Amino acid sequence: MATKNGNAYAIVALLCCGAALTGESASAAKATECTKINICYCVNSELRATVDANFARFRQLLADQRKAGKLVGYMSVPLSPSGGGNFDVNKEVAESAKAAVEKRFGADQVFVLNPGTADADLPNGSGADYMLMWTTLLEGPNGLGEDLDFVYFVGPLDFGRYFGLDGNGDMAKLDQFFDKRVKANSGFEKAAKEGLSKTAFRNYYALKASTAFSRGAHDEWNIIRSVNERRRNDSKLGIANQIPVLFDGHGVAPSSWETTVSDGYVGKCAM
Repeated sequence: MATKNGNAYAIVALLCCGAALTGESASAAKATECTKINICYCVNSELRATVDANFARFRQLLADQRKAGKLVGYMSVPLSPSGGGNFDVNKEVAESAKAAVEKRFGADQVFVLNPGTADADLPNGSGADYMLMWTTLLEGPNGLGEDLDFVYFVGPLDFGRYFGLDGNGDMAKLDQFFDKRVKANSGFEKAAKEGLSKTAFRNYYALKASTAFSRGAHDEWNIIRSVNERRRNDSKLGIANQIPVLFDGHGVAPSSWETTVSDGYVGKCAM
């Protein structure tokens, strides 16, 4: 998911999500918005026009890729620095993961939507605002995920590929990455001065870096689970036409993708 936290542009998402967050204005008008599959978020109503415009642009992008003969997928990836991560590093991992998936299946055959793109930016948007946008895209016009052919959830191997981890002293490699990046990257140096410690960074990327620890990705998982349930119960679709779900490069067993996880940003505004 693509959400932001004081960065130039979003993420998940995320998963994507998304999602890294920007702070919202204290005076922003809040409203509950619910989608076709009855997922509700408490969002900034002043951003709704931007959400709708971004959604329309992404939907057209996916349609254009399909017209070009490609399967289209959505990538759920943690972008938020929560827990010891770094937004810019996560953005680079997202770009690396997108390239790896497209290379694996063939860039002339597959297009992967990376929610970390600058086109997803919602000025002063919260995680809920980003998730309203991505939920609308993921659920499709009839709540059946019609705009997508598969969903890819980024996992530890995707992060490990970016860092060059090979199962031999990986934590030391992360320590070395931290030291080199502090010296070579002013944005990373600033993050370190503002509280990102080498220990937190190392522990996050060694043990937690994946959609499993992303709020937005939790919502995205539940969205796709709901969409696939609707597909299974649709007489014209059924089990054989569920949206394929991949995590960390592997297909997910039905026992997993039919199971819900805890909510991330889902929730109505307090009365």
